[in-house]
Amino acid sequence: METVIRFENLTKEYNMGKVSVKALQGVTSDIKAGEFVAIMGPSGSGKSTLMHILGCLDSATSGGYWLEDQEINKLKKSKLASIRNNKIGFVFQTFNLLPHLNIRRNVELPLMYSGMNASRRRTLAEKVLTDVGLADRMKHKPSELSGGQRQRVAIARALVNNPTIILADEPTGNLDTNSGNDILSIFSELNQQGHTIIIVTHDSAVSDRADRSIKIIDGLIVE
Repeated sequence: METVIRFENLTKEYNMGKVSVKALQGVTSDIKAGEFVAIMGPSGSGKSTLMHILGCLDSATSGGYWLEDQEINKLKKSKLASIRNNKIGFVFQTFNLLPHLNIRRNVELPLMYSGMNASRRRTLAEKVLTDVGLADRMKHKPSELSGGQRQRVAIARALVNNPTIILADEPTGNLDTNSGNDILSIFSELNQQGHTIIIVTHDSAVSDRADRSIKIIDGLIVE
């Protein structure tokens, strides 16, 4: 399989006043196209920091990161924004939905940023919401949905631009067991369709669904 993500000796330091905190201490790995990978570790281990770098939401202090053979460290902000909007879909633990918009409009947002016309946006948003089982909820606001349904909306929003890579940060963390299992089944289906799935988690039940795990402790990959 083709390597879609490669990072070498990545470090990330945060300056907290006069103290420097090392969130990542020289991590190296790669991810193949079509893999389902779990990034595991306890709270504060550096796993979310790594995800933010892989998703072009943050930059490393040092080291190299290549996404589909592009060296991310050398790209301008405008190019990074284009990558985030077109190549990567994000799913967050807290859903990050806009409460004043109905769920169809929430899903349309990435398409608005890319300049797509309203009719095409609506068609694509309705399709992905139907795909995740929410065809009868399109006019509902996020507050009118259960936690599991809101996470389905977040997944639909991540999918609407047809990204090759989906990054999910603790996507079942706010859900009950049954809803969490439903969400993991959606990720498994997406992986079978060819999407590269990367899930950040501390839950072994989540990592059990993945092809393999990258375990991080204290900013270091330990297995």
